[in-house]
Amino acid sequence: MKKKSLLAAVRSGDAAAVTACLRRGADPNAANSEGSTPLYHASVHGAVDLVRLLLAAGAAPDTESGHGEEGTPLCAAAAWGHTEVVRELLAHGADPNLREDHGTGYSPMEWASRGNHLATVELLLLHVS
Repeated sequence: MKKKSLLAAVRSGDAAAVTACLRRGADPNAANSEGSTPLYHASVHGAVDLVRLLLAAGAAPDTESGHGEEGTPLCAAAAWGHTEVVRELLAHGADPNLREDHGTGYSPMEWASRGNHLATVELLLLHVS
């Protein structure tokens, strides 16, 4: 049986497989050929348990994912109102002022506001400068 890659395990939402990949030495920051990162995918889908696993394994909270189609984990979580994921990312040093698209796109606050995710906006207000 073929072992899942870390990104495949994250995409399937399989915490046991994510843990197994990390124990085998998978790099939590490794992007696939499209530039997609595991932390971005866990964040955009609101998988707080996977976000915690990846951050504990050393995933960088501000790494931009994709080649212009995705963005930062914090922006992804904020855009969909995944407040618990936003909380975890902030607790692990994610920059609430960092705009995606290499500084030219929306900020996490703008994404949360555009989606009318009030709890996420309130949380971000405590952290932005």
